[in-house]
Amino acid sequence: MRLEERIRFLPRSCGVYLFKDASGKILYVGKAANLAKRVKSYFQVSRLLTPKLNALLSQIGDLDYEITDNEVEALLLECNLIKEYHPRYNVSLKDDKRYPYLKITKEDFPRVFVTRKVKSDGAKYFGPYTNAKAIRQTLKLLRTLFPIRTCKRKIVTQLPSYPVTQIERSKPANRQTGQPANRPTGSTMP
Repeated sequence: MRLEERIRFLPRSCGVYLFKDASGKILYVGKAANLAKRVKSYFQVSRLLTPKLNALLSQIGDLDYEITDNEVEALLLECNLIKEYHPRYNVSLKDDKRYPYLKITKEDFPRVFVTRKVKSDGAKYFGPYTNAKAIRQTLKLLRTLFPIRTCKRKIVTQLPSYPVTQIERSKPANRQTGQPANRPTGSTMP
């Protein structure tokens, strides 16, 4: 099917479109609430063309598209396709910017925070979220409702092997040993 025919029969639904050159290499990835309307807008005669857009249009040999259920899915799919194919004419999203995730660490006292990097570290990740401000506000609300750990310190969960006095409890613990900072070594406590 020729490019003009493909454009004419595009659906009027949400999705992502891919402009390709004659060899099938992806030149540009875009999203649209209405694929037919958006793609046709590129080829309108009355449209003022920038040099970049003019160069893109002169190289388009084929068109592909994928329908999504909503605009948020289209946005996420567009982002993933740009990161995968690195199209020449997509300027944004080529950098290392990623969508935020909510991370719950796998520790005895887990931390919950927003991250943009997903690692295979045993933690639970929820997302991606398209609105970073909203997820940060939600996390702030969760922290007011629940006692969620926010510090990065290693929390010692074992009890010391010696009797602890009330005075020692009030002293800060040594981070490496978990014992009070001023505990005399080699002496026994009464």
